[in-house]
Amino acid sequence: MKYLLVGLGNIGPEYANTRHNIGFMVLDYLAKKNEATFDTGRHSFVTEIKTKGRSFTLVKPTTYMNLSGKAVSHWLNILKIPANQMLVITDDLALPFGKLRMRAKGSAGGHNGLKHIEETLGSNEYPRLRFGVDAQFAKGRQVDYVLSPFTADEQVELSLLIEKAADMSISFGTIGLERTMNFYNTK
Repeated sequence: MKYLLVGLGNIGPEYANTRHNIGFMVLDYLAKKNEATFDTGRHSFVTEIKTKGRSFTLVKPTTYMNLSGKAVSHWLNILKIPANQMLVITDDLALPFGKLRMRAKGSAGGHNGLKHIEETLGSNEYPRLRFGVDAQFAKGRQVDYVLSPFTADEQVELSLLIEKAADMSISFGTIGLERTMNFYNTK
């Protein structure tokens, strides 16, 4: 079985460790753990890992957040993977920092990356892993907040949370969406 894991983020060193790039961070962790390196592919950095009898293509769109759907559409079509075998990993302002929520579908919730994926696919019915980054910003400062690095206090927990998000992503492909949600979403 083949699966597509899409980590949302923005390319460039100025975005590397920001809240908006948590999807990239999770995929970077998975690649490093599996001794894989990303190559430049169409609309993305891409690599493949094999674990627990499954093949996972890891995709980090290079289109910037607002055009993430281009990479998603391309890789789903090229790999002939149905949308229900794709997991999009993204930051979420509506969840407290560190809260991880996997869902089978849902609204974009104001997230421009998810919005573009939904527009490109013509559906919001694709699994996603939402990584809570909280919403500790003054009115009108949302962009500055998501494009800022995690605080020192958050960084203490960040590596364990990234590891958990990576485990959830692999679990999605090995035991399935429902069982993964039942196991992880309750913790």
